[in-house]
Amino acid sequence: MKINIHKESDIELTHRVEMLGSMFDCPINTKLAIDIQADLPIEEKKWNVGLIVGPSGSGKTTILESAFGRPETIRFERHSVIDDFPDSSMESISSVCQSVGFNTIPAWLRPYSVLSTGEKFRVETAVRLLSRGVDDLRPILVDEFTSVVDRQVAQITSLAIGKYVRANGLKFVAASCHYDILEWLQPDWIYDTGRQEFQWRSLHRRPPIGVSISRVPYQTWNIFSKYHYMTNELNKAARCYGLFVSDRIASFLGVLHRPHPRVDDIIGVSRVVTLPDWQGLGLAMCLVDTVASAYKAMGKRFHQYPNHPAMLRSYQRSANWIQIKDSGVFSPRRGATSTVKGFGGKRCGVFLYVGDAMNPKDAKRLIEGQ
Repeated sequence: MKINIHKESDIELTHRVEMLGSMFDCPINTKLAIDIQADLPIEEKKWNVGLIVGPSGSGKTTILESAFGRPETIRFERHSVIDDFPDSSMESISSVCQSVGFNTIPAWLRPYSVLSTGEKFRVETAVRLLSRGVDDLRPILVDEFTSVVDRQVAQITSLAIGKYVRANGLKFVAASCHYDILEWLQPDWIYDTGRQEFQWRSLHRRPPIGVSISRVPYQTWNIFSKYHYMTNELNKAARCYGLFVSDRIASFLGVLHRPHPRVDDIIGVSRVVTLPDWQGLGLAMCLVDTVASAYKAMGKRFHQYPNHPAMLRSYQRSANWIQIKDSGVFSPRRGATSTVKGFGGKRCGVFLYVGDAMNPKDAKRLIEGQ
């Protein structure tokens, strides 16, 4: 695909315009002309993700619109952003929201206007991704990609978008002035408007993320409570653990001893939350797996009770967990669907950790916060 663009702008020779030309010795013509040429040989290979990148004013938007059309305008007009999504099942909506890290369920119920800048960016991206099906070959287009969010959110969301687009056989093209998203978005091709250079790329491993996990005070829950989809309450008996990225806490886990009429060795997840800026990397799963491995080393059975459809799928795919009860309405009756009375009609599955156990000494230090 070869692009040759010539644009002219009429100039009105006002007093200020003439003064400007005189001050900076800038020749003032009756017209200003811009010529942009680009060669995008994207027909040569199959691809899913493309990126037009370069400094401001180098023609990224012009090339994007000339090659693929103008990005669709996304409007948010409903009281809850969940109602602004195109006609799709709740399973599809929850899946795409999780894929881009828009996982805070209460935020789904709020109007777009009150969301944070990062949440707005993620939900806009989710709506764009869900607007295409496998049979719709038009690329999803985003201009000024990641320009309004901090670089941490930009990188994490770029990673999530790339994974979702490839997994669903879609096409996605973004224009951005930020080079720091390259290793996270993992585009199949890049056109650099600064160098006027096209390049095919192969997939690489994303940059590593160093994390640490430790026991944290109960009061840490105050940082995370408003992001949990259930109540803000956490049992005072809960043991609390946090996952840190570069000394910044990102995920929280609260666990409790679970009473059972026949056994006394079950530890279960009570609350698990990841802060919005860190959602989409699988940090919560890393935290739960690590703590579960510690309790297994201490001879405990560790249970998780997800009811979010996307979380259910994550645990079903994991080799570290087996599902011991299907999701459905709890019943206090004895039998395959029995549970402790008092859960009401909450729908969830029950999973047992079957992965490796941690070294007992390390496990004791983690569990007891030494």
